[in-house]
Amino acid sequence: MRFDGDFSMTIGGKGVAGAAGTFDVLNPANEQVIGQAPECSREQLDEAVAAARKAFPAWAATPIGKRKELLLAMAGVIATNGEELKRLLTSEQGKPHADAFGDVMGGAYWLQATASLDLPVTVVEDTAERRGETRHVPIGVVGAIAPWNFPVILAMFKLAPALLAGNTVVLKPSPFTPLTTLKIGELLRGVLPDGVLNIVTGGDELGPWMTSHPGIDKVSFTGSTATGRKVMASAASTLKRVTLELGGNDAAIVMPDVDVEKVAEQLFWAAFRNTGQICIATKRMYVHKDVYEPLKDALVAYAATVKMGDGAEQGTQMGPIQNKLQYQRVLELIEDARAKGYKFLVGGETSTAPGYFVPVTIIDNPPEDSRIVQEEQFGPVLPLLKFDDLDEVIGRANASDYGLGGSVWSADEDKALEIASRLATGTVWINESQHLSPLAAFGGHKQSGVGVEGALEGLLEYTNTQTVFVKKAAVA
Repeated sequence: MRFDGDFSMTIGGKGVAGAAGTFDVLNPANEQVIGQAPECSREQLDEAVAAARKAFPAWAATPIGKRKELLLAMAGVIATNGEELKRLLTSEQGKPHADAFGDVMGGAYWLQATASLDLPVTVVEDTAERRGETRHVPIGVVGAIAPWNFPVILAMFKLAPALLAGNTVVLKPSPFTPLTTLKIGELLRGVLPDGVLNIVTGGDELGPWMTSHPGIDKVSFTGSTATGRKVMASAASTLKRVTLELGGNDAAIVMPDVDVEKVAEQLFWAAFRNTGQICIATKRMYVHKDVYEPLKDALVAYAATVKMGDGAEQGTQMGPIQNKLQYQRVLELIEDARAKGYKFLVGGETSTAPGYFVPVTIIDNPPEDSRIVQEEQFGPVLPLLKFDDLDEVIGRANASDYGLGGSVWSADEDKALEIASRLATGTVWINESQHLSPLAAFGGHKQSGVGVEGALEGLLEYTNTQTVFVKKAAVA
């Protein structure tokens, strides 16, 4: 099969062109068109949902052991085609080849690891009179909406548990990064029964069509908090179940006992991995005054060694912002900081290269109420913030509408654990960042989301509970 063209949707196990035409997909490193994705019509969405509904009874009745085998088969197909998929992913997403390969293979791993989970059965009563069990049964058709920053692995966050639980799926990738997902759909035709996995692509209208569709029973969405609110409101009309993994404004707290030379590189990538386009990237870095100056110098020195450019070029460590809208938002935040007179330690200028490139930008101790501190930048811009009092900095870290993740950096593990227990976030890392596991629950507090992904808790998000009582025959 071709990986550089012939992109089609997957509906009912068949390749389908877009009835509404096609739309261009750009390479963010040079703004050149790299392919055309099919534009799904409303009628085709109806067809995809109908195919999923038709396939649901047989898939739900398939023994979970067989569903596990098919998840492993999916993982094998993706991994076997990892090299081709990574190149396609880099061309549409912008990230370096190594990171794109990690995205693809991470998706395969997520399928593989999720297949190790089981749906529990809880005995709630077992007496001479009756036996009662609570089971977990599939919900029905899941509408999965994946984002553009990690198109493959974040889609598998949804597909793996949804399919394992016995649901069928209609998946919509971001219109900015649809091509790799379409090719994965093509590769998986014949691996899964027809209609179990359907993949549709389109523009701004397709998402709302899905979230309000009466034939979709649950929506799983990853994206911004603002869009998540719209998804939740739309799903409410039919009381759809929702899982929402939304934005974050993650704080790192760097204690005075750290070894600056050892942690500087780790702290840099905690903020700038994937060009800062990660919901769990460090977006506010609180540094104790005793190590503020040396850490500031170390971060600036390390930034000078990092190569930014086209992800397809050898040696590139950071790619462009993925799309023009996000690029303009990041530039707007930089311009606001410049207009307010904040000090730039590095960066802050506009790139003259083609593509959506924003140089690494670090801002020196801006005010706590500044936009660059209070808003999620989702780009390569980091405010460094000085603190002295621990109670005060924990309060500053928690004073956010978001509560996705956070990190604590200290040589004193017990002290770090104590600080972690006081952070109002779904995940806290100590002396590392961004580690996720398919066997660990991941979700946000406050406006960073509803529900969780990963682990048994995430699997159960794709089920309804069913309690069965059996009245025992009277004993003679």
